[in-house]
Amino acid sequence: MPTVSINRELLFQALGREYTDEEFDELCFEFGLELDEITSEKEIIVREQGSDKADGASDVVLYKIDVPANRYDLLCLEGLVRGLQVFKERCEAPRYRKVTPASGEHLKLVITTETAKVRPHAVAAVLRNITFTKERLDSFIDLQEKLHQNICRKRSLVAIGIHDLDTICGPFTYTALPPAEIKFQPLNQTKEYTAAELMQLYKTDGHLRHYLYILENEPLYPVIYDSNGVVLSMPPIINGNHTKTSLKTRNIFIECTATDLTKAKIVLDILVTMFSEYCQESFTVEAAEVMYPNEKTYIYPELTYRKEILTADYINKKVGISETPESLAKLLTRMYLKSQVVGDGSEIEVEIPPNRADIIHPCDIVEDAAIAYGYNNIQMTIPKTYTIANQFSLSKLTELLRQDLAAAGFTEALTFALCSKEDIADRLGIGISLSGAYHLPSPHPSAFQVARTTLLPGLLKTIAANRKMPLPLKLFEISDIVLKDPNTDVGARNHRHVCAIYYNKNPGFEVIHGLLDRVMQLLDVKPGRDHGYYIQAAEDVSFFPGRCAEVFAKGQSIGRLGVLHPDVITKFELTMPCSALEITVEPFL
Repeated sequence: MPTVSINRELLFQALGREYTDEEFDELCFEFGLELDEITSEKEIIVREQGSDKADGASDVVLYKIDVPANRYDLLCLEGLVRGLQVFKERCEAPRYRKVTPASGEHLKLVITTETAKVRPHAVAAVLRNITFTKERLDSFIDLQEKLHQNICRKRSLVAIGIHDLDTICGPFTYTALPPAEIKFQPLNQTKEYTAAELMQLYKTDGHLRHYLYILENEPLYPVIYDSNGVVLSMPPIINGNHTKTSLKTRNIFIECTATDLTKAKIVLDILVTMFSEYCQESFTVEAAEVMYPNEKTYIYPELTYRKEILTADYINKKVGISETPESLAKLLTRMYLKSQVVGDGSEIEVEIPPNRADIIHPCDIVEDAAIAYGYNNIQMTIPKTYTIANQFSLSKLTELLRQDLAAAGFTEALTFALCSKEDIADRLGIGISLSGAYHLPSPHPSAFQVARTTLLPGLLKTIAANRKMPLPLKLFEISDIVLKDPNTDVGARNHRHVCAIYYNKNPGFEVIHGLLDRVMQLLDVKPGRDHGYYIQAAEDVSFFPGRCAEVFAKGQSIGRLGVLHPDVITKFELTMPCSALEITVEPFL
């Protein structure tokens, strides 16, 4: 859940009254939020960096509020205050409108064909005659960053640019060019750089370096120009310094470039609905025209209001209450969903505003009705159907094995389910084409490129990170691997494996072999070729020649054990021999 830090003084000022900390905590709970922490900038710095770094830091009280990840409209002071005021029935939800410019012509953003290979979509809007204070501008920029981290998926899906419209001249052109042909002065820099130089410059930037991967392997970089050739931004990395907003800014041009058009529309709607409040004509947004390469034009923002009709019985049944349609309509109106009773008096018409992108299905409306009613006010009842939950058999077997492997002297590790291609292929001496690994599209970081096909690399990396611990190191893990399977709807299937490793001055094959015998004893599988288990010599590039065996049980191969090859040990930055066992446990269910 995203956490929003709100200045307590500004919050109470906007709400029109003061609360004690306990009262505000209760208000948040009623509204479906959680007051996570009461702190200050100084207290945060002292806790994270020490008292020496806190000199001059602010003592202003901050409320850190946990907000549901899908409630983008509550990620800033403006949206939070408006939502609470409507919830407490101190005001009505505003009506958002898009208007045509006084000249009659929309500001244009023209998209060229070159963008199709990098970021094909864009939306835009204008906030006209806006009045900023330092707090309002800070809130605007903070909301932009929170949306980047949330719905925009760290700018990979959507990148937001806000510009001082009075410093540029439309129409604007959104295109893509080779990095060497893009040159401008980026935000907060004192000289011009080419796009290629910027990528090098920001590799050491603590904030922007996390977004460079989106473009660094592309032959063309997206860029937005005005009619005079002034660069507005190079999305999704940085804006131009020329269009930097300030307290003197009166007209703001907002552009969102995207790989996902739906997300871009939502982001634009959230931004303009939150801050159009400060325009001279409150809650109005000047529309902009976006022209695609096929010459189709679209007017943004959409600011679409849509309606859903639910029956009172449906809501009452789902929530477990018995309220009248009129009462339910009032509850929903308090949740920013203007509602009224229609039809024969049993149906409720709910209007979903453009800032409530989280309302996708009638069940989302039911959830808001439950929040407004109060979960603590719902009468607890005994279910009519008597049921007892059972643990999933695979999970039960896993838990039992986990306890006994620990009792055998092995320490459990929990490693990442994603790894690099190098971990499951090169380091184990296997070609990536033979690994059967499921590859992630556009992986980031490079350490998480594929889903693991074996638990062994994770344990070896764990040992490498704990080489200073006293020997021997005995680790195990029981978890899932992922293998391609064209017969499933997702093209892959999980398999539960158990893997154990013994690391010492000598290989300790007998220790691993003994662990296999103990596991089979626990599974009540006796030695034998017909109905039991046995091992058979095998060759595997990951294991030392002549020191590898394949394990058979229940009439099938279930895994391997042996002494790891010195090349494998060296590639994982280890210096001593080790033996390993990895088998699947699913045949024993």
